[in-house]
Amino acid sequence: MIVLTRKKLWIGALVGFLLFVLIFITIFAPVSRKSSMEVIFSIKKGEGSREIGYNLQRYGLIRSSPLFRMYAVITGVSFKLQAGDYLLSPSMSLFDMVRKFTTGDVIQEKLTIIEGWIIKDIEDYFAKKGRVIEISPDLEGYLFPDTYHIPNTASNKEIVGMMRENFEKKFNNDLRQETLRQGKTIAQIITMASLLEKEVKTLEDKKLVAGVLWKRLSIGMALQVDAAPITYAVQGLPAGPISNPGLESIQAALYSTDNPYWYYLSTPEGPPGGEASKTIFSRTLGEHNIAKARYLKN
Repeated sequence: MIVLTRKKLWIGALVGFLLFVLIFITIFAPVSRKSSMEVIFSIKKGEGSREIGYNLQRYGLIRSSPLFRMYAVITGVSFKLQAGDYLLSPSMSLFDMVRKFTTGDVIQEKLTIIEGWIIKDIEDYFAKKGRVIEISPDLEGYLFPDTYHIPNTASNKEIVGMMRENFEKKFNNDLRQETLRQGKTIAQIITMASLLEKEVKTLEDKKLVAGVLWKRLSIGMALQVDAAPITYAVQGLPAGPISNPGLESIQAALYSTDNPYWYYLSTPEGPPGGEASKTIFSRTLGEHNIAKARYLKN
């Protein structure tokens, strides 16, 4: 009799457990696994698990708001739910949604900063994206051109910080050590790189032009760089970078190619689909003047 009673208790417990698992899976499983619909779901600052759960159920993303709140409280994630805009779908499980909320996996915008852009170009670019952003002129040259994935909740300060942090990362310890070894400063390297970014296109040409310009600096000769008109009137590098150079230009400024040239010019671009601009190097001013007469007829 006792054995039979125990057996019934075990069967009852097993049935109860299986029923709990079934309910648990039903509630926490995706509302519609095959759904292709996507919803932009917003969590506002100050909203707790009660409001979030209510809105999730209202949007048809979960089955039970109270159970969402219960889960958030029991697991301790209710204080880790982050504000922002999230891309959700009925095909996602509640666990996947909570993971997004706790890691801050918000919708991000893809933004690309082009090599050679000046600060005003960056500000104008953001303005077209609907952001009014002001950047300190002191950061010219130190905002690294790259593709960024920016959370739509990011502040202007955070966006600029991302570009500055990326610069510090890309101008790594090897480049810093080489700068010191050459007896130069980071400001000198970045300023030179910003000139190269505006002057020529290929890495080979940039390294050759860097060799020319460093030689001119070494003898006190004016740089005479078209991209920076002041270099025709004043000896030495400009007071600061004239653009935000990419890694290729920075490397060319540091690892310039020794060469016998003192002058160079870029040929005009041909029509679309025609001949691309190329760099003509000359050893003497006479050769340079001949090249100018030949390639810069207008």
